[in-house]
Amino acid sequence: MCKATAQTDLEGGAGVADGLNSGILYLMLFPYLLMGGVAWMWYRHHKQKSQG
Repeated sequence: MCKATAQTDLEGGAGVADGLNSGILYLMLFPYLLMGGVAWMWYRHHKQKSQG
């Protein structure tokens, strides 16, 4: 249903589809940032552990 609405709005030239796409990308960003932060902390911890 959402896909059909977005396609109809996009064909009509409305900005609703663009807003929907931006919202999806925004929601996808946070899990990747969290995973990246955890990976960076893990790397830092193991780097310090191997040096000392």
